[in-house]
Amino acid sequence: MAPNGLPGPLSRKEAILTRRQIEGMIADGRAIVIVDGKVLKVDAWLEYHPGGDKSIRHVVGRDATDEVTGFHSLETRQRMASFQIGRIEGPWRNFLPPIQGGTFRPYNDEDEQPDQENEGYDNDQDSTGEDTSVPGTPLFDAVEQPAFLRKRSGRLGLRETSSISSISSVESLDLKQTPKLSHMDARTQEEIKLDLDKYPPLDRATQDNIVRRYRQLDLLIHAEGLYQCRYTDYMVELSRYTLLFGLCLLFLHLGWYGTSGLFLGLFWHQLVFTAHDAGHMGITHDFVYDTVIGVIIADFLGGLSIGWWKRNHNVHHIVTNSPEHDPDIEHVPLLAISHRFFESLRSTFYDRVMTYDCVARFSVRYQHLLYYPLLALGRFNLYVLSWEFLLRGLGPRKGAAWWHRWFEIAGHIFFWTWFGYGMLYRGIPDASSRLLFVMISHMVTGPLHVQITLSHFAMSTADLGIHESFPQKMLRTTMDVDCPPWLDFLHGGLQFQAIHHLYPRIPRHNLRRTQKLVQDFCDEVGIPYALYGFADGNKRVVGRLADVARQATILAQCQRTLATEASHVGH
Repeated sequence: MAPNGLPGPLSRKEAILTRRQIEGMIADGRAIVIVDGKVLKVDAWLEYHPGGDKSIRHVVGRDATDEVTGFHSLETRQRMASFQIGRIEGPWRNFLPPIQGGTFRPYNDEDEQPDQENEGYDNDQDSTGEDTSVPGTPLFDAVEQPAFLRKRSGRLGLRETSSISSISSVESLDLKQTPKLSHMDARTQEEIKLDLDKYPPLDRATQDNIVRRYRQLDLLIHAEGLYQCRYTDYMVELSRYTLLFGLCLLFLHLGWYGTSGLFLGLFWHQLVFTAHDAGHMGITHDFVYDTVIGVIIADFLGGLSIGWWKRNHNVHHIVTNSPEHDPDIEHVPLLAISHRFFESLRSTFYDRVMTYDCVARFSVRYQHLLYYPLLALGRFNLYVLSWEFLLRGLGPRKGAAWWHRWFEIAGHIFFWTWFGYGMLYRGIPDASSRLLFVMISHMVTGPLHVQITLSHFAMSTADLGIHESFPQKMLRTTMDVDCPPWLDFLHGGLQFQAIHHLYPRIPRHNLRRTQKLVQDFCDEVGIPYALYGFADGNKRVVGRLADVARQATILAQCQRTLATEASHVGH
């Protein structure tokens, strides 16, 4: 006890906080996250977080134990104790985070209902009230949505559960109890029902078991030494990079500019895999060392911002394949992998409405034909996004990562000096040869963008609720690509994205050894493990794009018919 009679710092950290108290804190604008039963207030860390603030905002009010464990080292998790303000008792029932549309009631002592704090999920009543912070399967408000879509709770007969981790409950999907639906709304519910039929039930016991097995598997992976990086593998990688860049310089010297550009593109293609490893601290597992490695590779040698990538990619890992929240699938007006983009959704990452305008209506109808040409030009877009991130200072400006921005800017100056001035201007004599060199070197990296999108574009974009377990959601929204071991260097670990999403810090050279363990885990818990050959995976992606394109065509025809009928009525 402190001299003033108040509890000391240690007892305050161990104080039991009720769900109602935590809701009140979030209502007051606090960023509260539950990790290992500890209540963390991380407001002060938002602007310092190297992975950006939005990845944290998407777990506010949630048990984020598995997400935090997957992305952070033991040392980092131990330092999180400084943010602890209390503990919870029993299983935690997640709130819908404010960034995703959750609303919260201010706290007062009279609201406390201790006998309901840890009710079982079968009880329909929630301590927060039916129309406030009740999580459901939200179709977040888009421009001019039908009113019934704005009622998240009760719309699909959803009910809330509790669990040891981030688990969900979609009790029923009774279409008879919902209002008459538009074609697109019915399509959304149909996709949800398909996932409910295909994946394990979302009851508490089933999801608890999945989380328990997932954590046991993590312990086994540690025991097998699969988190340990084999540095000899990177010596092979370094030899490959040196060979490719050396061939680029050789053919540049010989005046074979197209061939030189080809090898430069292959050099960039291979480099990205190691930058990805460093961005996840999968090489040295040290924050500073892996950051330096990542910046040297991505910025100094590739002209891309590793900081932009981290900010973007961390959110992608938390809200994978969510049309409103995952920036990796938000490509309107050029591409749409879900009919839900027709609703002009608001992106919480870009903080703007993704307007389904005339450009989108045209391009989406032909997206299955435009897919590969657009990805061939994808690197140019990454330059723009990288410079926007650095010039606007969207990364941390204080804390342990304050120096990242300036180090990256120095890297970009270095890149445009050796590539723009040294190679293009001084090394190539005429404009047509420069254009040839640029286009070939950049289009050769197109397969990389195919590899990145392949793992997610054909997978589910349905939202089964904010309590769905982390491992089930990752496996439901991600596929792996089957290839022989001798082709692993070409895929660079991206063929094991489902495994990577489950355990992001496993070095990529160990992912193939981890695959059998994950397959056994999936068999035990009954989660389908999506594994397709490279050709079959591409067919599924193009098929998904073609399906959405057909829906866009039907929508456009319906709109034209309605407009015609309206004009006739007007006359």
